[in-house]
Amino acid sequence: MEDNNVLDLLEAAGRLEAVAAALEKAAERIAERQGVLAAQEHGCRIVATVDETEQISTMREQEYERRLADLEAQLAQLSKTVQLTAHAPVATQQSGRQTVAPGTATLLAKQGVAVEAGGASLEAAALDGALASLGIEQRIAVKAELLRAGLLG
Repeated sequence: MEDNNVLDLLEAAGRLEAVAAALEKAAERIAERQGVLAAQEHGCRIVATVDETEQISTMREQEYERRLADLEAQLAQLSKTVQLTAHAPVATQQSGRQTVAPGTATLLAKQGVAVEAGGASLEAAALDGALASLGIEQRIAVKAELLRAGLLG
């Protein structure tokens, strides 16, 4: 009888060994599936992050393009103004004009800069101080007017 018990125990041990091997294989397959699912989930998150980054990048590019267009327009306008003021003294020296437009004279008088009709030139420091509150285009226009009048040397 002991032989039967030993054989039964050996048979049971063999079956337990087979079950253990089957469980190990099942556990390996489950681990592989979890790894694949985790990789897929992680990949989706990366794609979503890339999409959001591209949208933000596109929005920034559009903002930069708009700002660039505005600055180019301002630059073109200032270039035209500079070209006009660069050519103005040559034309005015020939005409010999000695008067200043009333608006320019009033503006300078409000800032405490006296404009003399006798042709005396203005001091640069006083003129710059008086025009400091004006925009660049207005300053250029006033200085061009004074150049045409022969009051700015």
